[in-house]
Amino acid sequence: MHSALSNLPGACLYFTHPRARARNKPPVSRHQRIMKKHLLCLLAACLAAVPLARADDNFGELVDHLKNSESILRDFMGNPDTAIPPAVLAKARGLVIAHQFKAGFLLGFQGGYAVALVKKRDGHWSVPGFMKAGEASLGLQVGGKATDLVYVLMDEDATHRLLETRFNIGVDAKAVAGPHASEADSSTEILKTPVLIYSKSSGLYAGATIKSGYLTRDDTSNQLFYHTHYGLPEILYSDWVTPAPESAPLMNYVQQIAP
Repeated sequence: MHSALSNLPGACLYFTHPRARARNKPPVSRHQRIMKKHLLCLLAACLAAVPLARADDNFGELVDHLKNSESILRDFMGNPDTAIPPAVLAKARGLVIAHQFKAGFLLGFQGGYAVALVKKRDGHWSVPGFMKAGEASLGLQVGGKATDLVYVLMDEDATHRLLETRFNIGVDAKAVAGPHASEADSSTEILKTPVLIYSKSSGLYAGATIKSGYLTRDDTSNQLFYHTHYGLPEILYSDWVTPAPESAPLMNYVQQIAP
């Protein structure tokens, strides 16, 4: 077939050998090669910067969580109606400050975060660990879209529950509404409850049994914030993790109110 085609007029125009076509291409100049190299380097730099920018954004969000948690705790302690009594804080083995919000109309609380600290055997509080929180409508005001809660963990078993995949408040450990200043002296039995819950709801009385959502570990955030491969157990209970400067205000305030 090739021999037949070769006899046709102009066949060579349509069946030029590939090597001949390559030889006919204009040469690439040195300037073009340099520009191509620069463009490839620029593209690689842009692609590398994307995850770094996302990491910076996530770190900033975690810093905001710490600041908000400190503000929530100060807000509770600054109001006699919601303040946690010194008698409760003196026996506390852990604190969890939670903020939850509605994700949609009439959907309940679908999202939220929490920050947890535990008291070590030497009397000092741990660095804060990040957690996720959900399904707690306790403390929601009419028309509100968010609620703040403080969980006071009163024994070691309750603090160890934080390390599990999911801690269902009021199910995995009994939880009751915590006493306030005027009730603290007559609440010795209540202080034996594993979890005391403080909210801004005015309808609760000290000792009322509560089921108040769940907490789960957020080890991705913990590892990002502390630049470590350790998870929540090591962050809360070991001395291997260096406290971040951004965590100092919350740690100092907790140490101040619950020495």
